Amino acid sequence: MENNLEFAKKLCEQNKLRWTSHIMMRILQRGISIYDVKTAILNGEIIEDYPNDYPYPSCLLIGKNFNGQFLHVVIGFGENELWLITAYKPSAEKWEMDLKTRKDEKI
Repeated sequence: MENNLEFAKKLCEQNKLRWTSHIMMRILQRGISIYDVKTAILNGEIIEDYPNDYPYPSCLLIGKNFNGQFLHVVIGFGENELWLITAYKPSAEKWEMDLKTRKDEKI
């Protein structure tokens, strides 16, 4: 996962980003800025890996926005570009206190 993280940060720094219509709709709804998403990617860490996603392998990362608030960002690894799929503020209802571990949904 570390190589994917470094690759994601490199693509973000080079602004090789594909903003999907889905992420644009979601960040507008959730009051998250483009700058917040990019900042979270640049200081983030991968917490879940989805190597079999279609059309590209993807992952969930956690990072902090400019104000230090945690964001989750789902990114896909296209051919020399990063696909930005969605972004949201993780909730205590679905995530453990570390905001990296999903709560057991069977409870």
